Amino acid sequence: MQTWSLVSICVLLAIIARWGVSLNSYSGAGKPPMFGDYEAQRHWQEVTYNLPIQEWYFNTTNNDLNYWGLDYPPLTAYHSWICAYIAKTINPEWVELHKSRGYESTQHKLFMRMTVLVADLLIYIPAVVLYCLYLTDGSSKKKVSIMFCFLLYPGLILIDYGHFQYNGVSLGFALWGILALGLGWDVLGSMAFSLALNYKQMELYHALPFFCYLLGKCIKTGLIGRGLFLLVRIGVTVLATFALCWLPFLAEPSQAMQVVRRIFPVARGLFEDKVANTWCSLNTLIKIKSILSGDSQLYLSLACTLLAVLPSCIRLLTKPTFWHFKLALVNSSLAFFLFSFQVHEKSILLAALPACLLLNDLPLMALWFLQASTFSMLPLFLKDGLLVPYIVTSLGFLFFSIYLLSALDHCSEDKLRLGAYNKLFYWLPKMDLAFIVRWKFYISIAAMVGLSIATAVLIPPPHLPDLFPVLVSTTAFLHFLGTFIHFNVVQFSEPPSRKSQKKSN
Repeated sequence: MQTWSLVSICVLLAIIARWGVSLNSYSGAGKPPMFGDYEAQRHWQEVTYNLPIQEWYFNTTNNDLNYWGLDYPPLTAYHSWICAYIAKTINPEWVELHKSRGYESTQHKLFMRMTVLVADLLIYIPAVVLYCLYLTDGSSKKKVSIMFCFLLYPGLILIDYGHFQYNGVSLGFALWGILALGLGWDVLGSMAFSLALNYKQMELYHALPFFCYLLGKCIKTGLIGRGLFLLVRIGVTVLATFALCWLPFLAEPSQAMQVVRRIFPVARGLFEDKVANTWCSLNTLIKIKSILSGDSQLYLSLACTLLAVLPSCIRLLTKPTFWHFKLALVNSSLAFFLFSFQVHEKSILLAALPACLLLNDLPLMALWFLQASTFSMLPLFLKDGLLVPYIVTSLGFLFFSIYLLSALDHCSEDKLRLGAYNKLFYWLPKMDLAFIVRWKFYISIAAMVGLSIATAVLIPPPHLPDLFPVLVSTTAFLHFLGTFIHFNVVQFSEPPSRKSQKKSN
C-alpha cells in the first residue's frame, strides 16, 4: 500500500510538471502562414474529420499536401479523427474545413494540451509505472525513484507539452511491447510494437532489436517444435495487426502505395536544420549535400546505418537476453539517429526511451545521455519560446536523478561497466577510469550549461548566424557518438550478475 501511495504521488508530480510546461508557448504560435507542429496536428484533425478516408493522403482541392499533409501511418490518422470528433462536439470552428486553418484560442490550446495528457495517462505513464515496478531490481523505494526520474525526462515533456506532438503514444506502445517481452508475453509484445510502428514510422529505430530478440529466442527454443510455433504465432500477430491498421487502404494498391510514399519522403534530402547526427556535423567541414547526388546520399546513409547497427543486432541474435535487448534498443536507435536518412532533432527521443530503461543498471551513463539529448534540442526550444521550461525541467531532472539514484556515489569501474576498456587497452598504463569518467561528466555538464547561456543570451557574428546552433549540435553529436560506442562495448562485455546488482541497490 505504501508503494502505491508513493507511485501515486510521483505520477501526480509528473502530471504537474507536464501541465506546467503546457502553459507556455508552442510550435508556430502566431506565425502564419504555416505556423508549426501545433497547427499540423490540428490540421490533421480537420482533414480526417471532413474528408473521406480515401483522400487523407492524396493531394486534392480539399487537401493541400503542401500545407501539413498527413505523413504518418494510419494509426496517427485514426487518433486525429478521434480528437477531431471530440473537438467538433465542443466547438465546430476548431475543425471546420479550410476556415479553421491557423485557428488559435485559449480554449483550443487547453483542448489540444488535454489530448496529449489523456494519451499519456492511457498509454505512456501506465507502461512506465509497470515497467519500473516489475522489471527493475531493488527495493520498492528504489523502483519508485527510477519511475519518478523516468517520468521527469525533460526531452519528451518539452516536445510533447511545449513544442506539441504525441510522441508519448508511439513511445508508450513501444514500452508496452518491451514490458510484455520482459514478462515473457512475446505475442502481446509483438502486437504492442506493431501498434507503435503503425503510429509513427520512426519506430523502425527499434524494429531490428525486437526482430533479433524474438528470432533469437525462437532459435534458442528450437526451430523444430516450440520455437517454430512461437515464431508462427508472432508472425501471424504482426501481420494481423498491420492488416487491421491498414484495412481501409488495402482495397486498392494505389491507396497503400500513396501512404507509403507519404510516410517515407526520401525527396527531402539527407538532413534538415541543425541536427546532432553524423551528416550534419560532417557537413560543417565537407559539404556532403553538394558533393553527392540525392541517390548517393540515400545509399551512403543506408549502408552506414546497417554497418553501425549490425554488431549489436548479431550479438542480440546470439544472446537473446533481456539485458542485451535493452542495450540493443539504445544502440540501434542511436545508429539510426547518427547515420540514417532524413533525421529530425526530435528523433533523439527514440534513443532516450531505451536509455531510460537503463537508469537502474547504468544510472550515470543513462542520465548523462538523457541530459545531452535534451540539450541537443535547445535551438528548437528557443525558437518555440521554451527557454524557462527547458532550464527548470533540465535542472530538476539532473538533481533528482543524481540524488535519488545516487548516480555519482556509485562510480566504480564495475558499476560503470568499464572493465572491458582495460582489456581493450591492456598495453596502456593502468588508469582510474571511473575518476576520468566522473570528471568528464562534470566538464560535459559545464559545457552544456555554458552553451545554453551563450545560445540564449549572445548574438552571433553577422557572418556566422548559425554559430550557436552548430556548436550545440556538434557538442551533442560528440556525446551521442561516445554513448553509442560505450553501450556497444557494454553489450559485448559480460552482463552484470544479479548479486552485484542487488548489492549496489
